[in-house]
Amino acid sequence: MRRSLFVASLLASSALVSSSASAAQAAPPVSAAAPATGLTYPATRRGDVVEDHFGIKIADPYRWLENSVRTDDEVKNWVDAENRVTNAFLSTLPGRKALEQRMTELYDYERFGVPEKKGSHYFYTHNSGLQNQAVLFVRDKADGAGRELIDPNPWSKDGATALAEWEPNEQGTKLLYAVQDGGTDWRTLKVRDVATGKDLPDEIKWVKFSGLSWAKDGSGFYYSRFAEPSAGKTYQSVNENQQVYFHKLGTEQSADKLMFATPKRPDLNHNAQVSDDGRWLVISSSSGTDPRFQVTLVDLKNPRAAPRVIVPGFEHNYSYVGNRGTSFYFVSDDGAPRQKIVSLDIAQAHPVRKTIVPEDAATLDSASLVGGKLVASYLADAKTEVRVYSPAGVLTRKVALPGIGTAAGFGGKFEDPETFFAFTSFNRPTTIYRYDVKSGAERVWEAPKLAFNPDDYKVEQVFYHSKDGTRVPMFIVRKADVTGPAPTLLYGYGGFDISLTPSFSATRLAWLEKGGAYAVANIRGGGEYGKAWHDAGRLSHKQNVFDDFIGAGEYLKKSGITSPHGLAIEGGSNGGLLIGAVVNQRPDLFDAAHAAVGVMDMLRFDQFTAGRYWVDDYGYPEKEADFKTLLAYSPYHNIKAGVRYPPEIITTADTDDRVVPGHSFKYAAALQAADPDGAPHIIRIETRAGHGSGKPTSKIIEEASDVMAFLAHYTGLDLGD
Repeated sequence: MRRSLFVASLLASSALVSSSASAAQAAPPVSAAAPATGLTYPATRRGDVVEDHFGIKIADPYRWLENSVRTDDEVKNWVDAENRVTNAFLSTLPGRKALEQRMTELYDYERFGVPEKKGSHYFYTHNSGLQNQAVLFVRDKADGAGRELIDPNPWSKDGATALAEWEPNEQGTKLLYAVQDGGTDWRTLKVRDVATGKDLPDEIKWVKFSGLSWAKDGSGFYYSRFAEPSAGKTYQSVNENQQVYFHKLGTEQSADKLMFATPKRPDLNHNAQVSDDGRWLVISSSSGTDPRFQVTLVDLKNPRAAPRVIVPGFEHNYSYVGNRGTSFYFVSDDGAPRQKIVSLDIAQAHPVRKTIVPEDAATLDSASLVGGKLVASYLADAKTEVRVYSPAGVLTRKVALPGIGTAAGFGGKFEDPETFFAFTSFNRPTTIYRYDVKSGAERVWEAPKLAFNPDDYKVEQVFYHSKDGTRVPMFIVRKADVTGPAPTLLYGYGGFDISLTPSFSATRLAWLEKGGAYAVANIRGGGEYGKAWHDAGRLSHKQNVFDDFIGAGEYLKKSGITSPHGLAIEGGSNGGLLIGAVVNQRPDLFDAAHAAVGVMDMLRFDQFTAGRYWVDDYGYPEKEADFKTLLAYSPYHNIKAGVRYPPEIITTADTDDRVVPGHSFKYAAALQAADPDGAPHIIRIETRAGHGSGKPTSKIIEEASDVMAFLAHYTGLDLGD
């Protein structure tokens, strides 16, 4: 199923907000002992940065922590000092080593990716269990033996260089693949010959947020890139002026042909796909994270023809599905908040939208043209439902899924009789199925052998009411024999139209094995119920997200699912912002917290890398109305002295160029300064890692065992010795 890559982020004693500059003057470095924990935080210099925002003086004493750890020795020394404190504290936690050992055992199972068929070959990823990176394999037959094609594990000693995106050509003879080093969003593209397993000399650099699309004849490929960043700004400079290029195999990157650019709109990003018939380059342009696209066609048969806009305006989602002749299929929310499938006939001078599959009560998530059918994936109360239609929109059947969970895949060509999909749930690791589109028959293609019994765990869905009465769904997972209150880990995200659906985690299973509960709140800001659900949790409505999450915590305590002092919370990226905000707003409700790679400074998020795109969800700090909204909940700016905040572990990484680590650095420094004698507020800073993707298995297990041991310690979950 095709989806746009770009849908694929101070007031108090700390003097973060004041009405006068005098309140923000530099103070001595903070170095205070915490008698209850034995922690002594590193001395953190306070600067004297004060800026006027619409008549309000905003102090930013830790602005210097925004500098790159790679180029600023003072920041590096601070990071090293914080890590020493954190590592020393974590080493004292009971059960941490046993937890890490059990996570390692649970992680040691085979994992397969959904195969992609090109020519007569089937390409897929496979991890034998504890390999740091998955290996790319190819089969000559769907049920034949696999042959290793790319093993990224030897690429670096620490396992932090990963195989990222990849795409075989139509003939299945060449494979275009991306190399990701140290977790960065930057990619280097290479091409491997499938028959020999050897790389061609072609190499493309400075690729980011790009689709990969081959010319149908296999002569080359299309990709999107930015200009090379200036020295020392590789992981911090704002990403602008993305351009689409064509690379012909056997040539230097400098000879690549510029296919599409918008120099008068440097804010636009462009994702390019070759149409199913090979005639057109379909370019979806957007200015932010919202799926609001302008769609442009470039005629690949007539290089003199001007690009043709078939969907103007950046007003609605038009995600390209595929084409049959001049009929182009899209998933769209134009007049359908929960989305529908439409077609445009480009033979018309001004194509008129035709509804193929109308809007439904369930939320349409994605679609594909495969096996002579339209396969559409829906979310029904955050659970996957898949339906098969004729190309004219007549319902053929629903796909029989193994249970309540998440299904993904269903790719392939219109002429292919088969497709593949993955299914997972909270208690079921990913299994790959082969699906006969014509008959509806399905069978297991690859399934993992497990070190636990999925039936030992129960998955249920409940609904609770938020502060304004909105009904919000939540998944709750426990061992089947856990009936009373239990230490509970509550997870949330709430933004960017991203839906949280059931998925398996080996590290999370270790928490459940010990008798803990796990909950996922499908709060507003996500895409679970379409555009209205997303809109209700962004911009001036962002407080709804925090109210929904707080409501989830209150429900878990009032209903007796969690113990009175046993509620831990966790979120990453936009979810890290969520954790920072709700800890500030309800420090009494939560007993422990984990904020991962969070957006913590809401007044400067748009100054770095991809942050400028997030204005779709957050607003513009330079606009007064947006500024006031952002200031009201910004985690960094709302930490107050005298408040006893719950124990918190903050995690980030030195090469995170999605949400730069300065967000977490500044937030941790402010929290430690405001509550130096209270519960521990520690920050764990990973090296040679980024926002999450490409992280090696060893680092995943190490971090997860540290975080869960911390949360378990402060919620009463007994990990044993």
